[in-house]
This record gives sequence, C-alpha cells and structure tokens, in this order.
Amino acid sequence: MSPRTTHSHIRLGLQENIGQFTLLVAVNGFVGAMVGMERTILPALADQEFQVTGRTAMLSFIAVFGLTKAITNYAAGRFADRVGRKPLLMWGWALAAPVPFLLIWAPTWNWVLAANALLGVSQGLAWSMTVVMKIDLVGPTRRGLATGLNECAGYVALAVAAYATGWIASRTGLRPEPFYLGVVFVISGVMLSFFVHETWGHSALEARATGDRESDVIAAHASSREIFWRTTLRDRSLSSVSQAGFVNNLNDGMTWGLFPLVFGATGMDLAAIGVLVAIYPATWGLAQLATGALSDRVGRKWLIVSGMWTQAVGIAGVTMAHTFGGFAVGAILLGIGTAMVYPTFIAVIGDVAHADWRATSLGVYRFWRDAGYVAGALLAGVVADAFGVPVAIQLVATLTFLSGVVVATRMSETRPLTISTRVA
Repeated sequence: MSPRTTHSHIRLGLQENIGQFTLLVAVNGFVGAMVGMERTILPALADQEFQVTGRTAMLSFIAVFGLTKAITNYAAGRFADRVGRKPLLMWGWALAAPVPFLLIWAPTWNWVLAANALLGVSQGLAWSMTVVMKIDLVGPTRRGLATGLNECAGYVALAVAAYATGWIASRTGLRPEPFYLGVVFVISGVMLSFFVHETWGHSALEARATGDRESDVIAAHASSREIFWRTTLRDRSLSSVSQAGFVNNLNDGMTWGLFPLVFGATGMDLAAIGVLVAIYPATWGLAQLATGALSDRVGRKWLIVSGMWTQAVGIAGVTMAHTFGGFAVGAILLGIGTAMVYPTFIAVIGDVAHADWRATSLGVYRFWRDAGYVAGALLAGVVADAFGVPVAIQLVATLTFLSGVVVATRMSETRPLTISTRVA
C-alpha cells in the first residue's frame, strides 16, 4: 500500500490521535536518551582513556555527529515526502544499534568517531521522523504544543541519561557499564516503533484542506533545490529560523564539549558534573511543555528573539561562575532560553511550509540547525586552543545574542489564526 493512501477515518488533531501521539512521545524519549548516554562521558573519555590533546581534537566527536546528522536531516526530509515516515524511523533505530558496542569496545578514538557518525545518521532519521509525524497528526493549530511535547520528551530523556551515565561512571569507571544503558534504549525504542503507524495520510489530508496560502502555489511542482533555497534564504521567516537554529546548535555544541571541562576544572567529580550537565537539557525539555503551547497563543517571533537573548545571558553567566550554584543558574537560563526557541522554530516551519513539502523544508532547517554542531565544535575548539576556554564561551554568547537581533529585524509573525483541526 502506498504511504500516500488516505482513508475516510483519518482525522487531524491531538485528541483524535492521542494514542499514536503518546507512542511517538515515548519513542522520542529513547531517541534523546541515546545522545544523553554520551553527554557526560565522552569529554572525560577523550582526556583520560585516549589522551586526546587539544580542544579542537577533543571536540571532533561533536563535529562528526553534527555533520552526519545535518546531512541525514536534509535527505530524510525529502525521502519522508517520497517513501513515508515510518521506514525512516525504523532505519534510524537499525543504525543506532551498534553505537553502544562501538563505545564499549573502542580501542582507539577513531572508533568513537565512527560511533558518533552512526549516531548522527540515526538521530537524523529517527528524531526527524518523530517531529514530522507529530506535526502530521495534530493539524495546523496545535503545532507548537506538538513540537513542545516531542522536544520535551527527547531532552528530558537526554538529561536523565546524562545524569545516569555520570552517576554510574563515578562508581564503576568510564567503561563499559555506563554504555549498557544504550543497549536498553535501542531495544526499547525498536519495540515501541513497531507499533507506530504511518502518518503520510494525515499530511495529504491537510494538504487538500488548506487554503490559498502563497506556499500552495509551489506545492505541486516544488523541486528540492527550490525548497532548499526558499528555506535557507528567500523566505524571510524560514531563513530566520534556519540561521537561529544554526546558532542555537552552535552554542549547544560548545556547551556539550566545553562545559564539562569548565566544571571539572573546579575539582568536581563525575557525579557532580553529571548533575550540572543534566540541568541544562532537563530545564530545556521540561520548559517546552509550556513554551511550545505558549507559541500557539502569543506568537512565534518574539518568543524566539527573547529565547536567543536569554541563552546568551545564560552562556555568559557560566563564564562568570566559580561554584556549583553559579554554574547551575547559568545552565537553567540557557535551558529556559533554548526551550523558548526550539519547538517554536519547528512550529514556524509548519506554519509557512505547505503540507506537501513540509517534511522537505523541515529537513533543510534541521540540516542548517545541526550543521551548527560542526561550527560550534570547530569554533569552540580553535578559539579555546588559541585564547582559552572562557574566551571561546564568551564569543559564542555574543553570536547567540546577535542571532536574536537577526530574527527581530528579519522575521515576520507566522502563527496561524483560527483554523479547524478536524477535517472530514
């Protein structure tokens, strides 16, 4: 049966699809946990077991992860519009399966890089599809809530996994015990994903029901190239969130690689570092329960602007702190700011892109967003090696603030007015 096949019983809306929606929330929790498994451990692993010298070399695992995830995001968006969502979700889990074992058995740093390449491809497929499928299910007016719930599940699970692996490592060592959790995450994610239904029919139903937006004009014959440049540059709103997403993950890549080193420099053990590393994604994840739905009420633009500026304050605050409490305040502010923007970015894509090419546009946005990991790892590593870690962090804080200025001056408000979420 073609993924485009639709049936008369299909309905758009959160309540109408609550079972599948809840299942996808749970699936994305395990997707996020796979990244959290690495968050506390790998910087310490690079330093203590593989004696990787130089911040640039140490942060190479983030660059590899970001590059493969960015490329996969772009490809996944286009393929999702051609072959359906669920096959790509299952492929994502298949590619995640070797990752824990590669990290457990790695004799050299190159094995860790290979594991992160696989993890990046896996995340590009699996996380992208959980986002697209939730947007398909809920229809036009609940996109902020849908993406908020999706990102909440992923990042809260990431935070829990980051804390858990740090706690385990502080008692058993860096390997192999912390990575046993990854095996559990893969098995659980695969089992749940078997019960996920294809959602392409919901997207097709919305495409037929939507009105005469400008995006309808190009819906029928949009090429990959046209959608790429429309999302990257030509559409003021789409390009604004693409650049802001890039900078958001640039600062996330920096925090992933440098924050554990900053915390460790104060003499904290891995258990304490794990708590601090977890505070940021936990705050980010939980706050999205409110911010995703808030964007459906108050609009997208100024929530994004305020969020980027709040991130900048949080990042700068970490450079001025010297205690656990000070670091925690900076991490909380960074998490709140990220929660304000992350689901809102995706909601903007859903607002502007026609349902027929939404997944492709979302793939382009996610390509640029996760390319930010590469830029963040390289920029933070080079600047930290040349001028010190505090200067690298302060530079990223400045770039984050300037990104908010770009959104304030270039983006239009995209929140839709009242549109029925039930379509017969």
